[in-house]
Amino acid sequence: MTPGKCMNERGRVRPGQRAVSLTAIATALLACGSPPGNDRGDLRFAVASYQHETCTFCPGGDTEVDDWLRYSEPVSGEALLSSGGYIGGFVQQAREFGDVELVPLTSPVGVFGGSSRSWNTRETFEHFLDAMLAELEEQLPVDGVFLALHGAMAVRDIPRPEAEIARRFREVVGPDVPIAATFDLHGNEDGEFLEHADFSLVTKRFPHYDSYIQGERAARALRLTARDEYEPATATRKPGIITATVLQWTGQSPAMDIMERARRWEAREHDAYVSVFFGYPWSDVPDVGATIQVMTNGDQALADRIADDMDDFFWRVREDFALGSFPRPTEASQIVAAAISRGQTPVAVGDYSDRPGDATHILRAFEAAGIGNVLYGTITSPTTLDALTEAAAQPGDPFDAEIGGFTPSGGSPHRITGTLEYFGEGLGYDRIAAVSFGDGNLVILTPAYEQVMYPETFRIGPIDPADYDVFVVKSRVHFRRGFDETGYARTILVVEAPGPFVGTTFLDALPYENVNLGEMYPYGTPDKRR
Repeated sequence: MTPGKCMNERGRVRPGQRAVSLTAIATALLACGSPPGNDRGDLRFAVASYQHETCTFCPGGDTEVDDWLRYSEPVSGEALLSSGGYIGGFVQQAREFGDVELVPLTSPVGVFGGSSRSWNTRETFEHFLDAMLAELEEQLPVDGVFLALHGAMAVRDIPRPEAEIARRFREVVGPDVPIAATFDLHGNEDGEFLEHADFSLVTKRFPHYDSYIQGERAARALRLTARDEYEPATATRKPGIITATVLQWTGQSPAMDIMERARRWEAREHDAYVSVFFGYPWSDVPDVGATIQVMTNGDQALADRIADDMDDFFWRVREDFALGSFPRPTEASQIVAAAISRGQTPVAVGDYSDRPGDATHILRAFEAAGIGNVLYGTITSPTTLDALTEAAAQPGDPFDAEIGGFTPSGGSPHRITGTLEYFGEGLGYDRIAAVSFGDGNLVILTPAYEQVMYPETFRIGPIDPADYDVFVVKSRVHFRRGFDETGYARTILVVEAPGPFVGTTFLDALPYENVNLGEMYPYGTPDKRR
């Protein structure tokens, strides 16, 4: 028997797992030696990260291994443990306990193009997962596993990638080593993940201020379970609701109320963890849409009661949660012009529906309306950057070229005549460009979709954010973090695309193959609600 198949003394039996005889348990323990832990009695927790928010409807072809390696090799050791976010919270809390040894597993950092990239190939998925698991086997035994996931990864021929990750880790560590994972609230999950893992801990705020907190909670949950002080009982519910992510801002009701209800349950029931996924509709996967997952300490009845309550409440507020509309570019230009005339600047405009990042609709409308002092950050235009590179362009050079508009949702390329203000590294890319044009305007060109959340991000080369009255960013909600919830912008506006493209609220315009919208609100009624 390999160390990865060893059981510890708890002998817990998971749903669908056959009971193991006492003789088999004794034999396994003898074969494995002493229970997991080192000579100091420490717990050993493996730490891994594998996150991708996959837009299966986005252009550009499938995501390959090289796309994950374009800007960074996978990270390991202390580099992984110091990576912040979910892992940062987990590591900080685990180290504060003083009895936890961390075992970092080499993990991919991120993919070029981020959430504008389409399906991961199965070979890509297996490439990184196999490497993690091989490393884990070399590090056995461990007393717990922490997985920093997203929830909206999509992989060819693997319907539920995060559940598959948990299943494969479970195969290595055996049935009794607890597994906890953290997720983005945009994840698509169902009950399968918790068939293989013990905890799913989901951010409760969008923008995501609490990823660090969820990492801390995962460390506490793992330690309690590893110390036999917690026996997870879980419940999962699917409300049957699908919605565009722009409607999921937790700074407004009812999204705020749903998450607050989850927090109340957690405050009332000390041992309860209540996780809510709002879902990610741009992934054509069978578990798309909202999900509720509850974990309690051995109390299945309580887990079911909380899950049912959250499910019922979600359904009661479905109309306000799932429906909404926004001004289109021409109307938005009038709103912005009025805000400027009243002195209600800066104005922050969220070009929310532009997944590829190449849309020029707002740029065209604002130019037509004569709106000046606008910073457009950013527009995806790789061919323009290629041309600048071939021409050995330098700051100060005149600029006269078409930008963006290379996908159906982007409209058409738009000609800009101005001056190249910056050309070089920036925003994590080896080359970006900044072009001034018109009445004090500036556009930043990037090779891939870029979502800017903070005004100071634009402080690149000679660019000073204070010079601009209006900021147009490719964002749905995240931009509120730096422009709205800090008080920076006096006017906030979210703008709709002029057509029902990927990213808009018009989900019924998307060519789903693995999802039946007729069984989900607001496009139909789930079977359980009929």
